[in-house]
Amino acid sequence: MATPTEDDAQRAKDRHDQLTRAPEATEADAAARIRVSDHDGVRRVDIDPEAPVRPGMGPTGREDDVAPD
Repeated sequence: MATPTEDDAQRAKDRHDQLTRAPEATEADAAARIRVSDHDGVRRVDIDPEAPVRPGMGPTGREDDVAPD
């Protein structure tokens, strides 16, 4: 994986600041929710298995618990 640059560090700081700015925000709100890896020149983005909120799932974490459009 590539070495973090100053731009990467600034983006991470800005993201953290934005996600913890709300009055009742916690450090957990700024926790990483994705994992990015590079394999043979291919970048892969996966949802972190420990992420408390996952795309496509409703409040119970079940696929069928998605709010209707």
